[in-house]
Amino acid sequence: MTTYALADTGTLTGRSLRHILRSPDTIVTTAITPIALMLLFVYVLGGAIDTGSGGSYVDYLLPGILLITIASGVAYTSYRLFLDLKGGIVERFRSMPIARSSVLWAHVLTSVVANLASVAVVVAVALVMGFRTGASVGAWLAVVGILALFTLALTWLAVIAGLSAKSVDGASAFSYPLVFLPFVSSAFVPTDSMPGPVAWFAEHQPVTSIVDTLRALFAGQPVGGGIWVALGWLVGVLVLGHVLAVATYRKRIG
Repeated sequence: MTTYALADTGTLTGRSLRHILRSPDTIVTTAITPIALMLLFVYVLGGAIDTGSGGSYVDYLLPGILLITIASGVAYTSYRLFLDLKGGIVERFRSMPIARSSVLWAHVLTSVVANLASVAVVVAVALVMGFRTGASVGAWLAVVGILALFTLALTWLAVIAGLSAKSVDGASAFSYPLVFLPFVSSAFVPTDSMPGPVAWFAEHQPVTSIVDTLRALFAGQPVGGGIWVALGWLVGVLVLGHVLAVATYRKRIG
């Protein structure tokens, strides 16, 4: 049974990836807003921001921009799943001898591939802007792993939105708070520069621990205990999102 499910998931993932390859503008569009934010903050506002890190502002900023890239990109997963439901494709798949779970997993895996491609575009632009890193190969692998886990966690939330939405706009609107969350974290400025209540929220919300971990990995510095907090948040959101997404799928499809 597991072998069939994997084969079905691979087939449906290939279908979704072919759609992405036929319209690569999806990847470019996902990267445009984060790149515009990076240009704005580095070249317009960066000179007035003191991070206390001693390095360039683009080095400080990039981890948060990468999370915004992914938060923006997962909206397309919700959108594509919504269209499949409305277009009757999911019902057609149900009439075929394929594993039900493969329909969701195909969208999820496509999201991981597409969003990591968008992240690569943003990193390439950051390098042109002066981003430099002392990260080892192991640190880079850790960065990719954390970003992939972040994408998985948010994508399962996107699946819930896609299954529950009543309109195309509703399918993608869920991502707006996710895109906003890095602005109230250590992504753009140190949290100790914020007013008390805001600083408390910024310190204890998940984005700060993830951003700080990525920043330390890029700088080739010890990550400390923050990485366990980051992984705890990511795994927790991933598990909860997966459970709720599967329950919503069963309720919607029957």
